[in-house]
Amino acid sequence: MPVRIRTSRGTRPPVTPRRAHGTAGLAAVLVLALAGCGAKTGETDGAAGRSVKADVSGDTVKVGLLNSLSGTMAISEVTVRNSLRLAIREINEDGGVLGRKIRPISEDGASDWPTFAEKSQKLIREDRVAAVFGCWTSASRKAVKPVFEKNNGLLFYPVQYEGLEQSPNIFYTGATTNQQIVPALDYLKSRGAESLYLVGSDYVFPRTANKVIRAYAEANGMKVAGEDYAPLGSTEFSSIAGKVRAAKADAVFNTLNGDSNVAFFKEYKSAGLTAAKMPVLSVSIAEEEVKSIGPQYLEDQLTSWNYYQTTEGARNSDFVAAYKAEYGRDKPTSDPMEAAYTSVYLWKAMVEKAGSFDVEKVREASDGITFDAPEGEVTVDGETQHLHKTARVGKIGADGLIEEVWSSDGPIAPDPYLKDYDWASGLS
Repeated sequence: MPVRIRTSRGTRPPVTPRRAHGTAGLAAVLVLALAGCGAKTGETDGAAGRSVKADVSGDTVKVGLLNSLSGTMAISEVTVRNSLRLAIREINEDGGVLGRKIRPISEDGASDWPTFAEKSQKLIREDRVAAVFGCWTSASRKAVKPVFEKNNGLLFYPVQYEGLEQSPNIFYTGATTNQQIVPALDYLKSRGAESLYLVGSDYVFPRTANKVIRAYAEANGMKVAGEDYAPLGSTEFSSIAGKVRAAKADAVFNTLNGDSNVAFFKEYKSAGLTAAKMPVLSVSIAEEEVKSIGPQYLEDQLTSWNYYQTTEGARNSDFVAAYKAEYGRDKPTSDPMEAAYTSVYLWKAMVEKAGSFDVEKVREASDGITFDAPEGEVTVDGETQHLHKTARVGKIGADGLIEEVWSSDGPIAPDPYLKDYDWASGLS
């Protein structure tokens, strides 16, 4: 399908005014040295902190796909891997990148953070890939971050996250905090919510996100009526659901990840709670999770993302049709899938602008690249290596699709450290 990519700084979206529109909780992760990784021809010494050069000696260029294909996060990450493969197939059919076809090498992070670190090391040092696309949880991203920085590899991370991070070796193609969580809070406030109950998985993203939410609430006269965490993959939520019901908050802000959401929403319904009585706004439930949980448990609940399958536009219609043709008419598309798909095209544009697969040159070429993505126009901010993205709040329907009920006026400039928000001054 035709794709529009621009690299002129003149096309960069303006900073959109805000309108009423991690690190804590992460156990230390040991990054394995993998003593069995032998050097290959043309490879520099990654152990000394220098680049491991990508293998572009033939007519292909290798990239890594690093996703959880098993474990508690497979419910979300398998479809991300599928969308990456779709983008690669389209690009290869259109001639590839710098005259080379892309050869994907897929690895299973297995919902285990040390495994993510291990596999990223393999992809960079043994397979000598030009870039890696993947990770979902912030725990997995933080596990691989030192590996990419040590070896000067390049990771494209496709999922919304808690912000307060920036790395020269990571491009963040999902939303940062001011493009998802803050607009979601603005929306709830505009709808009259004065108290929130916070429910999340017990790892870095939910705990850091909830620090942001508490700071926002204090500055905006909102009360946090309760805060609870469950281990990632937990299926026991009867106690939490009971506490949520007793708190009588105006809304629940949900940062649970993976298949824990299935158990939570079933207990939520069993406790007699409904979207009309106490709506739940989720930031990690998209169309694929809705299908797995069951629309009957989620009807009229809210989500905050930058993309929905129902997002209007010819580019999205093409993307949805292509994905369904490849993987099945009953397969939905979602925000992380779209951000992953977009990330491959952005990498292609960076490489072609740089005229090289070299990480330093690709990074230098990134600033200002604009792509006509299924979510709408996105632009790379070279300073933060995040994207300008449009924020959207949606409502889940009985058919399992999510319909937009609010959006920002246009793409919001990334602000990963929330420097433009006085109430966030103590967070970083």
